[in-house]
Amino acid sequence: MGQIFPWRSGNRFELLIDGPQFFPLMLTAIARAERQVALELYLVEDGLCTKALVDALCVAAVRGVRVRCLFDDFGSLKLGSTARARLVESGVQLQFYNPLRWRKGFSNLYRDHRKILVVDDRQAFVGGTGSTDEFWDPRLDASRWHEVMVAIEGPLVAHWQSIFDFQWLANLGRRPWKPGEGPGLAHLPPYPAVGEGLGRIAYADASQHRDIVQSLARSIRTARQRVWLATPYFLPSWKVRRALIKAARRGVEVRLLLTSRHTDHPPVRYAGQRYYPRLLRSGVRIFEYQERFLHLKMVLADDWVSIGSCNFDHWNLRFNLEANLEALDPDFTLAVAECMRQDFSESREITMDDWLTRPLTKRIRQRLWGWLDRLVVNLLDRRR
Repeated sequence: MGQIFPWRSGNRFELLIDGPQFFPLMLTAIARAERQVALELYLVEDGLCTKALVDALCVAAVRGVRVRCLFDDFGSLKLGSTARARLVESGVQLQFYNPLRWRKGFSNLYRDHRKILVVDDRQAFVGGTGSTDEFWDPRLDASRWHEVMVAIEGPLVAHWQSIFDFQWLANLGRRPWKPGEGPGLAHLPPYPAVGEGLGRIAYADASQHRDIVQSLARSIRTARQRVWLATPYFLPSWKVRRALIKAARRGVEVRLLLTSRHTDHPPVRYAGQRYYPRLLRSGVRIFEYQERFLHLKMVLADDWVSIGSCNFDHWNLRFNLEANLEALDPDFTLAVAECMRQDFSESREITMDDWLTRPLTKRIRQRLWGWLDRLVVNLLDRRR
């Protein structure tokens, strides 16, 4: 893609916290679709959540709505043949990103990690959800995984449609635009003054375009009051770690909201904990969320908000298609700040004393998985 999306005003953002809040709204939007539904997801697995989603998509397609689904091939391995066949038979156009093949080798690591739903030209939903019962079980009032989505209305919906259309056509082997024809800019745009409904898309793609992390690093570097960052997989690049440390040293309140023992990838958690000592010594505060698995990816730097699919770890940024909403909207900032304050209150703060007195078994796991992570990263760097 190679181009950068500009800021657009006049949008409306609504923060939706956890599956019981956002999934019914997404299904309702699909049910009300008049012309088209575009859905891009990484994790799609058989279960009650996916049954409800497939039902809604099939009903929409049968009544003449153009329904396109782009699912990651690896992330949808547990989507069974029955659901796939039902989608296709109902008229849903179904594609899978980067089908797994043994002969592809390292190319199998490239995945579509985006989470985007666009309905007609009026509404988009973006964030970090997949379609699994961990995110939403219709029988339960609470979700097993803590996640957020953002409902968007306004001019920005067209940009989310654009990024979906680009990848849809690229997946078919077609070149969506000639150079310079896309809807974006050549350079990262400056921050506008905070205003109602201001937002833009930041993304990463297979061509190593990474304005998503460039924008994050800039926001951390320019922050004056706070940087609050939530991520389930804390393996940040050196650029992001350095920005966080420098921000804390100049007096910015830097808080990290990370996973506790409730995680789907314990080795990743242990590998990331090797960064704790230096961050703590620099004044960064680290909180581990205790209630459930924290799966949301959300950043608040002063008034700037970023929410979406990107974990801002070096794995995501090497291999994944990612997309985040960035916003400078006062009401939305307040909603995000309140959500994170609640999450901090349900977390355990990790201090230097906690780090120094951790059990031997934890020390061994942190050292082992940290060493393996460094080893693999070094090997990948040599392949470039």
